[in-house]
Amino acid sequence: QVQLVESGGGLVQAGGSLRLSCAASGSIFSINAMGWYRQAPGKQREFVAVISRTGSTNYVDSVKGRFTISRDNTKNTVYLQMNSLKPEDTAVYYCNADTVLTTRALLNAWGQGTLVTVSA
Repeated sequence: QVQLVESGGGLVQAGGSLRLSCAASGSIFSINAMGWYRQAPGKQREFVAVISRTGSTNYVDSVKGRFTISRDNTKNTVYLQMNSLKPEDTAVYYCNADTVLTTRALLNAWGQGTLVTVSA
């Protein structure tokens, strides 16, 4: 069993910054990739950023240069630093992790989502 607990969402003005955190817990042996997705009301969920266990990163074009994903493997935690926020960044942000359980089974886990609202 794996739980992903997110924090850091909220209301911010355009041009501002937020830092999201997501901590994984449970019967975890190791975590491979960790990432962030987002979903605006009435829209499909979209990929935002991903980071490998060793620190390689990828981003959707719309956030490149503004968002930075990072992780702390000692805490099983992934972060998303969001700068220069735009109203179109408004969405529920979901944490995702590819985990290896102590049983050695693979489990892709999702967080509950945290709301980010960017006002104009």
